[in-house]
Amino acid sequence: MLMSILQIDSEDIPPYAIVCGDPKRAEMISQRLKGARELAFSREYRTFVGEYEGVKLAVVSHGVGCPGAAVCFEELIRAGVNTLIRVGTAGSYSEDYPAGSLVVSTAAVRTDGLTRQLVPEGFPAVGDSQVVNALYQAATLGDGVTAKGITVTLDAFFAGVEEIPHLKYKQAGAIAVEMEIAALYIVSTLRGARAGAILAIDGYADAELAEVYDPHTDAVARAVEREIEATLRAIVTLAHEDEAGRA
Repeated sequence: MLMSILQIDSEDIPPYAIVCGDPKRAEMISQRLKGARELAFSREYRTFVGEYEGVKLAVVSHGVGCPGAAVCFEELIRAGVNTLIRVGTAGSYSEDYPAGSLVVSTAAVRTDGLTRQLVPEGFPAVGDSQVVNALYQAATLGDGVTAKGITVTLDAFFAGVEEIPHLKYKQAGAIAVEMEIAALYIVSTLRGARAGAILAIDGYADAELAEVYDPHTDAVARAVEREIEATLRAIVTLAHEDEAGRA
């Protein structure tokens, strides 16, 4: 079956998928795979498939923001993907997690506009515990700071006249902010898939800690490499657990 927006055939898609915002990052991740090949590049959606340590997986870019990303998640699940992991970047709310740190999202605060059109206001956006635990365990094997906790999903990247209540989110216990995880977790829950997300911190969202935003530092680049490696290891772990469960 052809997925009309991603422009991929469901027969080519394995059950595990890494999703990321940037088409260039999707290509970079695909270079870690054995026998990688590009299936399609439609709008912001770039799709690769390959193998890592014997596990077949897809790598797909979803662009920026919940609405477009949700289209990607919906079509991947319809194509047969049952496990999705977002590899992305985020702004930190804490000095404990400076640029170069990794954050595994256990759940997302739904401040976006998309998910309120899919589920009731109080419905939570929660990551799958098995996926989240596999990601966190894999991430802590490497060097550098790794945290696990609640993240915030916003639609706005640049500020307008309305104040974004970052301080309140921080006081409530959120540790980072990004733009797509709420959509990933809600769509996956609705469609019976499981999902997790890992983020490389590329600066501070907290106004008191904010500095010149530069996501292109060596520290951020190393964190992106770490999160990619952690995600690939986590997928292998999940695949082995799934196989054992079927035995």
